Amino acid sequence: MNKNAFHTVKLAKGEMNVYDFGSIKLHAYKTNDLIDDEVFIVEKGGSAVIIESPCFFDNIQELAEYLEHIEAAGMLVAYHGAGASFLPNVPKYATQNAALYSKNGGGKALIDNFTGAFGEIFDSSVHEITNVIEAGSITIGGIDFVIRQTNDAFDVEIPEINAVYTHMLGHDCHSIVAGAGHADAMIAELHSYIEKGYDLILTSHYTPEDLKDAQTKIDYLENLKKIAAEVQNADEFKAEVSRQYPQYSGQNYLDMTAGFFFA
Repeated sequence: MNKNAFHTVKLAKGEMNVYDFGSIKLHAYKTNDLIDDEVFIVEKGGSAVIIESPCFFDNIQELAEYLEHIEAAGMLVAYHGAGASFLPNVPKYATQNAALYSKNGGGKALIDNFTGAFGEIFDSSVHEITNVIEAGSITIGGIDFVIRQTNDAFDVEIPEINAVYTHMLGHDCHSIVAGAGHADAMIAELHSYIEKGYDLILTSHYTPEDLKDAQTKIDYLENLKKIAAEVQNADEFKAEVSRQYPQYSGQNYLDMTAGFFFA
């Protein structure tokens, strides 16, 4: 499936890009919110599983209205635990570490920061997990998934559409890279995607990407390590990365990465 092989449904704020695989569809919701969230709906036989949740109240209302004629069988809550007013009666699935990430860990810190930054338009309430799951295969609403636990939460393979969901990729934007070791771990993960030959890579903050994008990100991460080894401090690092990648978005992510490489 080509990453551009979709039709678009324009909504009041966001837009829905729909990929049709025949017996199964992928609805990729581009929220157009202040943190560029993406939410994914896998639909089969009139039933759907939602991957992640919108967290701004206007998006929550918009997506709930879009789903009015689709039965939501469950929601996989991995890295984005906020937005609990969205489909409150639908079963919520997460690994134990993902639940802790949103309640007490790094996810909670992000939710607190967003609440301070955005105020009342942001739904800071955290989804209550009704079904704690473990790594491995699981079927929800007649759709098969493979749960892959990560340090913070979990990634999701969707075998029927040969896709994988992870938190972040972004082939033309900066990422939060917590030093050379973290870069190596990201590179290894991206190589595994290429080896498995996924058609689509779904992420929380970007439209669906492909294996060419994964290779672009690998090259970027390798170069980040090289630049870090050649400069003396965080300012020099940011200046050189910005010079080599002038069109990349995510300057705040680059600032954080510089802080990790030059703590």
